[in-house]
Amino acid sequence: MPVPRSFRKVGRTVNPFIAPLARRVPPLAVVHHVGRRSGRSYQTPVMAFPTSEGWVVALFYGDDVQWLRNARGVGGVVLTRSGRRHEVTEVRLLDAATGTPLLPLWARGVVRPLRVRAYALLVAAGWKSPTSTP
Repeated sequence: MPVPRSFRKVGRTVNPFIAPLARRVPPLAVVHHVGRRSGRSYQTPVMAFPTSEGWVVALFYGDDVQWLRNARGVGGVVLTRSGRRHEVTEVRLLDAATGTPLLPLWARGVVRPLRVRAYALLVAAGWKSPTSTP
């Protein structure tokens, strides 16, 4: 796992302060998900990059993070990016070989030293990538 598990506690403390900014400033985004067992609503800041199907998210903490488990367990989440809410209908787990090429070149340079091994592809119904041409 690229980022030590102990750092997750720091993330939980900082997330409530980052979330308002993450909703509006790309590539930051917020994943809104519901706890599998608690039924409680959560908001997790992530870095989400547009793809042809939706967004790709680098899993800096590995693929055993709670928001991903909740998203895959419930079968969908909502992503807020640039002030817009998007319904995510499917969440796919990607390895580094498949996920890294989906990132913009500058983001690959940021992710490479962190040795990210997994990515989440958040698929949205009716998604039209802002980078695609009509």
